Amino acid sequence: MEKKSKVIAIDGPSGSGKSTIAKLVASKLKLTYLDTGAMFRGIAYHLDSKGITAQDVSEIDKTLKTMKFIYAKSDSILVEIDGVDLSLKIREHHVSELASVYSQVPCVRIYLKELQREIVNTKPSILEGRDIGTVIFPNAALKFFLTADPKVRAQRRLAQLKEKDPNTELTVTSILADIEKRDMEDSGRAIAPLVKAEDAIEVDTTSLSIDEVAASIAKYFSESISAFE
Repeated sequence: MEKKSKVIAIDGPSGSGKSTIAKLVASKLKLTYLDTGAMFRGIAYHLDSKGITAQDVSEIDKTLKTMKFIYAKSDSILVEIDGVDLSLKIREHHVSELASVYSQVPCVRIYLKELQREIVNTKPSILEGRDIGTVIFPNAALKFFLTADPKVRAQRRLAQLKEKDPNTELTVTSILADIEKRDMEDSGRAIAPLVKAEDAIEVDTTSLSIDEVAASIAKYFSESISAFE
């Protein structure tokens, strides 16, 4: 019988509540939390700021091999690349689209897959993304797939953005269009498409509170605690 990784994998589309819920569960269960979306955003922002397009694969590969990527350097610095703190920059709305584009480059996915596996190698962890349970940790001890109505996801995203910038000109309509476009791209891409793992537990978060979803995940964890010891 294959040994399970000491990992809770949470997959799902943008705005389904993955990051918020993963952070809460990590805190409740004392697990290491990896924000994989922030990692992709960090690399996307870094490459774009250097003028390297997603089509220039050789230049991307060279940059990945020479850059210094530090994850969770401190409580206030989530992503640092080549000495530059990108923690705030990666939360800008346009970086989400950049991440979707650069995440389709094979060497970017390989780079982060190896980094993520290295980080969780020695400690029970929780990760969220779009292919955690299917590609990064197919042998995760627990897998969840979160979904939510697209309009609700757009409303949640706008609320997050307004917390950071009360004067944002973005609307639910414009964000919904971006979400639907990204859903199509993520589900249709050739490399690591967004799909529910066969052994993942699906949770529709549309009408559930964050605490309710976190409590459900914690319950499954308690029933599978032996896999994390």
